[in-house]
Amino acid sequence: MTLRRVDQVEIVILADNFSDLLLPECRCVVRPPLARHGVISTDTLLAEHGLCLMITVSVNKESHTILLDAGYSNVTVPHNLNYLDLTFENLEAVVLSHGHMDHTGSLKEVLELAGSGTRLIVHPDAFSSRSLHLPTGDVLKFPEFPTREQLSEWGGDIIENKKPLLIGDDTILVTGEVARTTSFEKGMPGTKIMHDNEFETDTFTDDQSLVMDLADKGLVIISGCAHAGIVNSIEYARDLAGQRKVHAVIGGFHLSGPAMAPNVEPTIEKLKQIGMDVICPMHCTGFDIISRLSKELPESFIQSSVGSKILLQ
Repeated sequence: MTLRRVDQVEIVILADNFSDLLLPECRCVVRPPLARHGVISTDTLLAEHGLCLMITVSVNKESHTILLDAGYSNVTVPHNLNYLDLTFENLEAVVLSHGHMDHTGSLKEVLELAGSGTRLIVHPDAFSSRSLHLPTGDVLKFPEFPTREQLSEWGGDIIENKKPLLIGDDTILVTGEVARTTSFEKGMPGTKIMHDNEFETDTFTDDQSLVMDLADKGLVIISGCAHAGIVNSIEYARDLAGQRKVHAVIGGFHLSGPAMAPNVEPTIEKLKQIGMDVICPMHCTGFDIISRLSKELPESFIQSSVGSKILLQ
């Protein structure tokens, strides 16, 4: 893939699991102000178990803005967008990392705010019914993904992708289906997906990430949940971009909970070997694992918080 190098990548966190208005700014992170014009607001940023990132890449005098995912509820993303005095006026596309409800909740509001004809990039498996089968024998049904007709009514121009796709005038790479190469990343136990009117093991073929090539720094890799495995996602991004150096890894790593415990140690070891300059675990990574990463990779670690702006240049 001929991925154009960019001079800057800006990531605004519109939805994530964590909010802390007292976090200090650090080397590449601008935190939202506690007060405006000397007055602390009675309103605040909202956090939820979901993810939404607004990403802007710049090269020369050219810039492209896209959205990765749309949070869990239909409240948080529009509220935080307004709180931060941002708009979707220049939004070129919405990319869905996969079809789970904590990444699609504000799709209707996002598409309506972005305006009719906004490209919505989604793997076709996102439209399939899904369920979670617990060790107790209980079966939990995932909320249904919006239909193609609904998405079109909301103003989305649907682009279904399985293969890698370049957007933003070739400055952003959507990976499509991620190749599985590690021995330990085996997805989310107990999940099933409907294919040909039957439920089968969900291998999360719809899981995809974003890749950018930051000039003189290396790859910036942004995941939604990394159900394909964050290490698999990094290695596939390297292969697609033809670039081994990784500058930043940002997003959900899906290591939370006892079912994912076997993945924790090998994932941390692999991340340490990759040696990125910036690591910002979010969302489904899990508090314990985020704490571990802050200690294992102290020079690279950044604490995510809603409203923060990560500026890579």
